[in-house]
Amino acid sequence: MEATTERVRLEALIAADTRALTAESDQLGRVFAAVHHLGPSDFRALLHILVAETAGAPLTSGELRQRMGLSAAAITYLVERMINSGHIRRDTHADDRRKVILRYSDDGLDTARSFFNPLGMHTRAALDDLSDADLDAAHRVFTALIAAMRHFQSELDSPP
Repeated sequence: MEATTERVRLEALIAADTRALTAESDQLGRVFAAVHHLGPSDFRALLHILVAETAGAPLTSGELRQRMGLSAAAITYLVERMINSGHIRRDTHADDRRKVILRYSDDGLDTARSFFNPLGMHTRAALDDLSDADLDAAHRVFTALIAAMRHFQSELDSPP
């Protein structure tokens, strides 16, 4: 199927928007990390833990290590530091008592909420004029973009 000029233009706009969203998100993450005396790896770890937990698939330390590309020693140090700072906690996996999963602690969630709740209010205000159908379409676009990124990541992780 040959892409139309309009289709190419729209896909280019979405790609540009995705890059801009990523850059803005990265900047907010840097500010959050600085305000709460976290390093870049700490914030990345918190983000991975939150995304996984929100998806209903909380991470083990080993899974977090893989996602972050860190050594076992480095991830152990990072997790211990984040537990000691009150951002995360360890829980026993519900299905396998031998596994330990990482979750936000109550204090960690309160810290994140106090920083990001104003962004939530700005986001709701920005989306106010969009219809439910527009939001549903946007969700489908984001879902497709995430799937494409995950597919690309799996190709990068696979040896040639």
